[in-house]
Amino acid sequence: MLIRTKAAFVTSVAAIALAGTPPVAHSQATAAGAASCPLVFGHGGYPSGPNPWERDQIRQPNNARAVNAQKDWGADGVEGDVQLTRHGTKAVMWHNTTTNGLTGTRKNITDLWWTAGSDNLRDRRIARGPYAGEQVHTLRQWLDHVRSAGLIALLEVKPEARAVLSDPAYATAAWKEISDPIKERQASQRILVYSQDSWIQAELAKRHPGLLKGPEARWTDSVSWAEPPPAWNGNVSRWREVLAQAPKSVMTNFTKEYRAWLTDACG
Repeated sequence: MLIRTKAAFVTSVAAIALAGTPPVAHSQATAAGAASCPLVFGHGGYPSGPNPWERDQIRQPNNARAVNAQKDWGADGVEGDVQLTRHGTKAVMWHNTTTNGLTGTRKNITDLWWTAGSDNLRDRRIARGPYAGEQVHTLRQWLDHVRSAGLIALLEVKPEARAVLSDPAYATAAWKEISDPIKERQASQRILVYSQDSWIQAELAKRHPGLLKGPEARWTDSVSWAEPPPAWNGNVSRWREVLAQAPKSVMTNFTKEYRAWLTDACG
């Protein structure tokens, strides 16, 4: 496995700077120049086991306060979740299939309008957890806030979006809702995209080939998330194993603890 040298790291940081994202001090190479710390993407944590939505405390960095918290903990980037409202009329940042965790009657995100109706998505608020009171953001709002925080944006297009993205009646407008905000900002902001749905992933490869996550933001945790949050130190063996493979970047639910550990592990 090749080790990233200081020169290679400087080239990487320069590429980020050219894309409009300021270099992050946490990701500097060691003084000896032997190897650099990977970039760290904050994920937020989602419970494992049966019916995880019942325990979900809405920690995902899909809103401004959650993004700011990840920044404070030392993240270089954040992973956000892209959903589509009814008929693909608005790309929004939310992780659950339904409005579970939001105020109002529980409904599927894909059944709601963004602004129309008394139960619209825009007027709902997070109902529990550390970010209670925060609103749902549109993709454009979220990308702008992530850029203002000096972070890299990693977008996961959720599988729920496939139904409308593949529907001839709505696909063109729905894809514009996702693609246009990315295209408008990609010259001044580093943005990566992916999906766990194979069809959406293939479409992203056609529409945004230069922005695919690929091997970047490699998952590094071994401890399954739970509520209340589990101890972080059960991850150390896996963290060490992944770091030894010199990844460009990693994704973790334990941003604050991983950053502190990483400082000792690679300078």
